[in-house]
Amino acid sequence: MKSNELVEVAKLGRTVGLKGFLKLHNFSDFPEQFRKGGRFFIDKNENLEISDFDKEKGLVRFVGINDKDTAFRLTNKILKTTKDVTRDSCKLEKGEFFWFDIIGCKIVENNQILGIVDDIERIGSQDYLHVTDKKSMKKGFLIPYLDRFILHVDIDNQEIITQDAVYFSEQA
Repeated sequence: MKSNELVEVAKLGRTVGLKGFLKLHNFSDFPEQFRKGGRFFIDKNENLEISDFDKEKGLVRFVGINDKDTAFRLTNKILKTTKDVTRDSCKLEKGEFFWFDIIGCKIVENNQILGIVDDIERIGSQDYLHVTDKKSMKKGFLIPYLDRFILHVDIDNQEIITQDAVYFSEQA
């Protein structure tokens, strides 16, 4: 994957008030990226720069968007940024990874590849790795992203070492 690929980070909701504010529905775990001067794409040829952001209310306004009618055209648009910008603006703690780095990793248990992570699902407050079964490539299964099951993540080698995850693959 190329590091300049776009990543979806938020969706713009309804307009709020008369001055061009929109409700921001954040998809990411990094609200700090939504700040004055932050730049986002809504398609390859159009980008937006944040002029105001109200973190408590989840409202955003963009440069040049100063009224409700102009803001309305942005309703339901998806804000995107590049992977490189995400890595620069969103700092991870030790042992944390970006979802886009996890997707595509092999799940390995007892030196056997169980499958490939093709998505991550958040159910409640818990993240689950959606794994496509290596054998059938049709069946999928979920592994809770917990220390109990995930022993080691090696992003450089695109490999996640697990324990007891084989149980989930057999249930699929």
